[in-house]
Amino acid sequence: MRIALLGGTGDIGQGLALRWAFDTDHEVVIGSRDPEKARTKADEYETELESMSVSRSINGFANEMAAERADVVVLAVPPFHIRDTIESVADRLGDVDVLVTPAVGMNREEDGFHYKPPKAGSVTELVAETAPEDVPVVGAFHGLSAGRLADLEAELSQDTLLVGDDEDAKETVKLLADGIEGLRPLDAGGLANSAEVESMTPLLINLAMNNEGLHDVGVRFE
Repeated sequence: MRIALLGGTGDIGQGLALRWAFDTDHEVVIGSRDPEKARTKADEYETELESMSVSRSINGFANEMAAERADVVVLAVPPFHIRDTIESVADRLGDVDVLVTPAVGMNREEDGFHYKPPKAGSVTELVAETAPEDVPVVGAFHGLSAGRLADLEAELSQDTLLVGDDEDAKETVKLLADGIEGLRPLDAGGLANSAEVESMTPLLINLAMNNEGLHDVGVRFE
């Protein structure tokens, strides 16, 4: 399967790209508004993998070209770039593609991070509202430590909650998540449940900030 990470030059994009390239045989494509930046980052990811004795080819393109070449498109961009990014690639998406969003709306204040969903109710619902009608949307990979993902020597042992109304699309993302060693995907229901899932992310960040040894804190449900 070919996975395009739009905004794949950022922290969460880097972590997911490295893990999929390291743990699976899926083809990984990096997208950016700046294609040169995407190519440079793709080269850096290849070098990181080579240091772990893994030889993989990762290509970098402008977001539009990356999306056109993919089966699954991950919107690894901040919430305030979500709408513009989707609109820029909308005509490159087909009804067989799956659009995945890990983004969370948050504000940082003196006492910590607080959940701030958009008017749509959640970022995942905003993505579904903005995406072409025939493109299924799945929310996933919220609350994961980007640093821990990118550290290929670190064990994950974490869960990621999936929300979506299209069961086939959710199953596709479940298989992708399950391919990352130590990451367990759990079905959290439809898009209407996405705010509850997203709101866990600022909680985890606040825990990491206020407790020694919890820098890469994640969630495991037992």
